[in-house]
Amino acid sequence: MTTADPVYVWTLYRDTRQRIVDLMTEDAWEVNVPACPLWSVRDVVAHMTAVAEDWAAGTLTPPPSDAETAAQIARFDGHDTTDVLAAWDAAATRLHRLAERGTAPPLGDIVVHEHDIRGALAAPGARHDAAVSQTSDQLLNILKTPMPLRVTVEDGDYRTGPQGGGEIGLRTTRFEVLRWRTGRRSRGQLAAMDWSADPTPVLEHLYLFGPADADLTE
Repeated sequence: MTTADPVYVWTLYRDTRQRIVDLMTEDAWEVNVPACPLWSVRDVVAHMTAVAEDWAAGTLTPPPSDAETAAQIARFDGHDTTDVLAAWDAAATRLHRLAERGTAPPLGDIVVHEHDIRGALAAPGARHDAAVSQTSDQLLNILKTPMPLRVTVEDGDYRTGPQGGGEIGLRTTRFEVLRWRTGRRSRGQLAAMDWSADPTPVLEHLYLFGPADADLTE
């Protein structure tokens, strides 16, 4: 995998952030987010804002613990939505300066949460955006399984696991990779994907977080 230029990653971050901001109508903020069952849209935006602030400050330790995430959200208690978005804008400006110095912004976090919010608001979109491609590429390149697995997406394939032995194949999309790698699919949904053979040996190795307790249909 070729490491993407940090300024290019910043442009993906900027564009993803703008799409999220455009979704933030007055009625959107308090909607519950099925992909993050304990959170409202406001909580998700507060979390993304705090991640940007902490990344810019060099204090973020990914992935944050539940207590750290709760503290990030609580940071914006009592702030109106305009203040939250202004804080995110200021942090994003700092991320741009860091990108110019060679440090890429935390793109994956907001790409995943863009689609959490879109799902909550029944506003699907941007599933083929370059940000999804960039993030899914990273997620697939760090996938490790105990037996050979080949994941085929719309524009290529990825192989992981040991050499030799029977290879399991999975046909999927970059958008779905984004969702199942980050715990947005249940075990049942993982097992029901387009497998070439019994996926049982690799199912528990597919996700970084999760899996979801219940099916999430988007």
